[in-house]
Amino acid sequence: MKLWDKGFDTEEFVNRFTVGKDREMDLYLAQYDVLGCMAHAKMLNKTGLLSDEDINALIPELKKIYAKALEGKFVIEDDVEDVHSQIEFELTNACGDPGKKIHTARSRNDQVVTAVRLFTRAKLQNIIESVKTLFETFVSLSEKYKEVLMPGYTHLQIAMPSSFGMWFGAFAESLSDDLWTLFSAWKINNRNPLGSAAGYGSSFPIDRQMTSDLLGFDSPDYNSVYAQMTRGKAETAVAAALAQLSQTLAKFAADCCLFMSQNFKFISLPKEYTTGSSIMPHKANPDVFELMRGYCNKISVLPFELNRITGNLTTGYFRDLQLLKESYLPVFERMQMCLDFMTFILPKIKPAEDILKNEMYQPIFTVEALNEYVVKGVPFRDAYKEVGHQVMEGKFHWDKPLNHTHIGSIGNLCNDKIQENFNSIYAHFQFDKVETAIENLLK
Repeated sequence: MKLWDKGFDTEEFVNRFTVGKDREMDLYLAQYDVLGCMAHAKMLNKTGLLSDEDINALIPELKKIYAKALEGKFVIEDDVEDVHSQIEFELTNACGDPGKKIHTARSRNDQVVTAVRLFTRAKLQNIIESVKTLFETFVSLSEKYKEVLMPGYTHLQIAMPSSFGMWFGAFAESLSDDLWTLFSAWKINNRNPLGSAAGYGSSFPIDRQMTSDLLGFDSPDYNSVYAQMTRGKAETAVAAALAQLSQTLAKFAADCCLFMSQNFKFISLPKEYTTGSSIMPHKANPDVFELMRGYCNKISVLPFELNRITGNLTTGYFRDLQLLKESYLPVFERMQMCLDFMTFILPKIKPAEDILKNEMYQPIFTVEALNEYVVKGVPFRDAYKEVGHQVMEGKFHWDKPLNHTHIGSIGNLCNDKIQENFNSIYAHFQFDKVETAIENLLK
């Protein structure tokens, strides 16, 4: 059964090839397509294209389909092309003619884009809430371990003193910047394409602002051609934000893999969070961080994949766009899994104490000695040479306390400022506006 059926059958191989994984991917969108249908139906009723009797028949049935989708019981039947067809056929079976009227003044083109926007918005909200939880965990650990020193590195060579407080806090501030990119993606996504139909609007007197308000969008995509052009563009913007976030997690995971090795021994995990070897009895492998790094690296390449699908398409709809779903819709599950696991594993990490007391780290204090000379009036370049000679001659030694006080240094992490910055960005999302709109739509 196809919405575009004209009385002839498509050759079966052509049918399988063109449908591809679309029916499987459409299950991600079922509840969101129902929301779009509800808003569209209410708008058609207001503009006189659906009668009160029609809307009173359709809305209860749409709520039943929505409930099925929430419970995971919504099914696209074998002979039905996609989620949009399944919903329309169920409405027609239950309501008769009103079900046949609901597609008035729209196309599957704007239906798909609307459902993907609503799906994306819901998944982004979950991810952003999880980022907030992870951010707060990093800040908490930064405060907890701010007095515990560790080496800092450049070129993987010991460089200057750092602390676990600085290390954890750096990733907190990174998440704060990631939140900005997520906010940008949220704003690009949170506009309403419904009513743009196949990309050229409609001669019906529809009210696109009404459906925007009912669905909690910031505004319509005003130009109908552009509303269709955003398919792929909006997904790529969101994927780029997820890629940026995934790079933060991947870098932390890579650090953990390095710091857990016997050559470093900076951090450890309880044995029940590590894995072993089938041949080497001593192994306690950081598989959790290796997989985290791998999953995040997969996410980071998604923007390039989406861009290559859409990058050379001219204006208007093409079936190529169907392929976006296969990589884009499942990525939110992977990103959510990584965030949830990172929040779970972070508190299990135990930093080592007194790392810098090992003599092998003595050269890490050369800048401290150099600065001491400068404070006494020795020109910086002369002090640099003097300390350098001491190191080369094996005479350098430092055993004094550190006194780093400037903004962002060991003794002044500014976690309160980082927290304030994160909170100010988070407040821009206005999730309550979206939640209220959907609640009202479902009443």
